[in-house]
Amino acid sequence: MKTYLIVLALSFSLLFPNHSEAQEVQEFYEIKLYLIDNPEQEVQIDNYLKNAYIPALNKAGIKNIGVFKPIKDDSVYYGKRIYVLTPFESTQQFLDIPGALKSNDQYLKAAYDYLNAPHDKSPYIRIETTFLQAFKNMPFMKLPQLNGNPEDHIFELRSYESATENLLEKKIHMFNEGGEIPLFDSLNFNAVFFAETLVGNKMPNLMYMTSFDSMETRDKYWKAFFSSEKWKELIANDYYDNSVSKAEILLLNRTLYSGI
Repeated sequence: MKTYLIVLALSFSLLFPNHSEAQEVQEFYEIKLYLIDNPEQEVQIDNYLKNAYIPALNKAGIKNIGVFKPIKDDSVYYGKRIYVLTPFESTQQFLDIPGALKSNDQYLKAAYDYLNAPHDKSPYIRIETTFLQAFKNMPFMKLPQLNGNPEDHIFELRSYESATENLLEKKIHMFNEGGEIPLFDSLNFNAVFFAETLVGNKMPNLMYMTSFDSMETRDKYWKAFFSSEKWKELIANDYYDNSVSKAEILLLNRTLYSGI
């Protein structure tokens, strides 16, 4: 973990050579993906997140931590993945987390089984981490305003990869200057965040999350999106041609202890 943080800090120094806390007018997000392969690991991760990790981050002043799992209809990833979405006010707040956890006796006690798991009974297969910065036209996370049965709520996490950095910039331009974010707002997509990946394994790319009352609502809203005049205008603009080379769409349910 220490080595990872050093590498991440060096990456930030290259990405933001004139970086200062005062310059940060957009949030940062960590998406931590736990890869698991059995129900026992799922229970271990749930217990750790619910009883140790999230309370410790809340104590450190970090709120609205979302925990999501693939829907049951996902034959590939159901029971195999747990996503943790954490917002940060600054890069420094993110880098301070390991120290805050080590100095929190309540966390160390609650996380004992997780932290001291034997090598042949690990609570996960691997952890993958993506670090992102919010788009300028939606600089802060929005908590979704959903109706109906919480068990029916759908959270859609999309990842758009681009062939080059320049093409990614064009896709981000579509969301910001192009007006795609206001289009989502006008159709009540309940977007949680839009962000560019700064450090991750699928770069260059962007990610965003929307949310819906149900699967039926989700399908209806996307139909309205693709049939809208604004979307037709955007895809007819040659400037945005080939700006996405690969899209990954994940449909998720939030856990009962999720803060989003």
